[in-house]
Amino acid sequence: MPRPAGPASFARHRFRAGGALLRHLPVLAAGALVVSLAAPAAASTADTGAPRQQAVLAAKPYMGWSSWSLEATSYPGYGGVSWLTEAHVKQQADVVASKLKSHGYEYINVDAGWASGFDQYARPTANTTTFPHGMKSLGDYLHHKGLKFGLYLAVGLDPVAYGDGKTAIHNAPGCTTSDIVYPDLRKTNGWNSAYKMDFANPCAQKYIDSLADQLAGWGVDFLKVDGVGPGSWQGDADHDNTPDVKAWHTALQRTGRPMQLTLSWSLSHTQAETWKANSNGWRVDTDVECYCDTLVTWNNSLKVRWNDVVQWIDDAGPGHWNNLDSLNVGVGAMDGLTEAERQSYATLWAIESAPLYSGDDLTKLDAYGLKLLTNDEVIAVDQAGHPARPVSQTTNQQTWYARNPDGSYTVALFNLGSETADVTADFADLGISGSAAVRDLWQHKNLGRVSGHFTANLPAHGSRLFTFTPKDNGGRPGTPLGVHGTAATSTSVSLAWNKVNTGASPVTRYTVYADGRPVSAGTGTTATVSGLSAAGAHTFTVVARDAKGRTSAPSKAVAVNTPASGGPTAYEAESPGNILTGNAVVAGCDACSGGKKIGNLGGGVVAFTRVSAPKDGTYLLKLDYVDADSSRVIDLTVGETTLQVPVPGTNDNAWGTPQSLTVPVPLKAGDNTIGFGNATDYAPDIDKITV
Repeated sequence: MPRPAGPASFARHRFRAGGALLRHLPVLAAGALVVSLAAPAAASTADTGAPRQQAVLAAKPYMGWSSWSLEATSYPGYGGVSWLTEAHVKQQADVVASKLKSHGYEYINVDAGWASGFDQYARPTANTTTFPHGMKSLGDYLHHKGLKFGLYLAVGLDPVAYGDGKTAIHNAPGCTTSDIVYPDLRKTNGWNSAYKMDFANPCAQKYIDSLADQLAGWGVDFLKVDGVGPGSWQGDADHDNTPDVKAWHTALQRTGRPMQLTLSWSLSHTQAETWKANSNGWRVDTDVECYCDTLVTWNNSLKVRWNDVVQWIDDAGPGHWNNLDSLNVGVGAMDGLTEAERQSYATLWAIESAPLYSGDDLTKLDAYGLKLLTNDEVIAVDQAGHPARPVSQTTNQQTWYARNPDGSYTVALFNLGSETADVTADFADLGISGSAAVRDLWQHKNLGRVSGHFTANLPAHGSRLFTFTPKDNGGRPGTPLGVHGTAATSTSVSLAWNKVNTGASPVTRYTVYADGRPVSAGTGTTATVSGLSAAGAHTFTVVARDAKGRTSAPSKAVAVNTPASGGPTAYEAESPGNILTGNAVVAGCDACSGGKKIGNLGGGVVAFTRVSAPKDGTYLLKLDYVDADSSRVIDLTVGETTLQVPVPGTNDNAWGTPQSLTVPVPLKAGDNTIGFGNATDYAPDIDKITV
């Protein structure tokens, strides 16, 4: 169903219906939790006098199990926080220890529902009915098995913890709960269920310090903070929780105990630098759970992650990872997926170096699920920490790749469509010249050497995962990949590409060639080529050079036509000459060009008429759009060509703030009609295009 053109976000959000399924319960803990990026290495019993090094916390994506999927499902025998008990957690931990720990799984994360109130210092207390021995005892049990202990809290001060405002803060003489919030008790977090904390008052930091000390005393190794903004589909000043995040970063460093932290949910990429500096990971989108009688389904909300993660790919790395949520592939009867979908699910998580944590009932693992979760070749891809990126997402048949430092490639083929289809990895897109040895990682099979391309016939929602190993190139730099146009005027074209990470020596220079001539050189991964002819057809390649003067093979050529003299030309979406069909409507948009946009394009179309091109060719179209969700897809149609264009969102419910991206489109000489819409799913709103 189409999303309204106004600021209302579409409802791909976590459920709040039914108290048992609330991710943030009225009695749950207050305050956002963030842990330090660097944790002290284990101390020696003897002081050798040598300088102590800092070990990177979360140097690799974590692996383990989390309780929420079994709390969120209505599968018979599960669901609700009543399922979350000390006994059930220990059952899952026992399976992790016996079957999964040897493959790297170690974290046991207890999600929402473990607390039942607050102590005399406004600190959360465990539910003594469901956790009769308390949280320290549970931590000790897990540590005895060589596992690690994770807990959950939600951002903000819970009203129950606030009480009458006179509750004292532990180890902070003179501070009470009224000192740590705003006088008007403004609400915050993704559910508006907690009071926003005021960190201008030093008492607020002292409260966070007291919580951090409590958690460290319980032996907590991992913290998840939920409902954080901007994100969680909130974005105004009351939902800016960056001060909370920074305060927790300080507090947890002071404890001296290494504790990982993941921020949740649907964090806004507008604050990516803050999340990277102050946490060990972040959820890029909504819950993977379907809140139905299985754990997940393909359509709700697994399939969106192929689009949602893209804008975050370059933010992942040692110390902080993109979290795609639970990996529920272990129990076919409960998971709600075909075997092909289960493998694709696990493949995406692995190639994106996402944390691998199951949400299944591990006491019921089936043979196929255990095979997926314990494939050490696939796990090695995840733990290597080199997130893959798509070659193109203009169709549902997609190749994703990561070029590894040793010169090999991790390559995943996905058929995201609903029917069987061929998917091809073109070696030119990967910068591979000659042949490459191919190994199937899921099947543990060497497939021999292949040249030019590799094609697989995949079932609906199916995938395959490979390592491609080209012949040694003598230490030359790798070929620049991902070369694309970012902007064009009548006499210039701007380009960007991915940094080259392979070769015997670091790359020191990139040279751009236009129509076969070297025209630009520099150390960065962007360039603007000037002095081009207006209304001209041009091709561009990029060559990398290392410190020893060795050069790469040229990149795959990129064709771009420059607009006519005086171009490019802007076309407003609400222009009277455009054609609106279906649900499409004109809506207000304060920050949009002309103060208007076209919305309701899920089930509607806006057709821009008379988009002029001086000659046949590929032009760069700048699309100004509004998407306050994780991501949405717009189908762009021109002539006989339809391109699927995923657009990154802001996750902040701010439907009046436009973004932009550049799309290469084929145009004919003269007037063209370009349509935007999505017949089957929600779509972004359109402000204008510039060609």
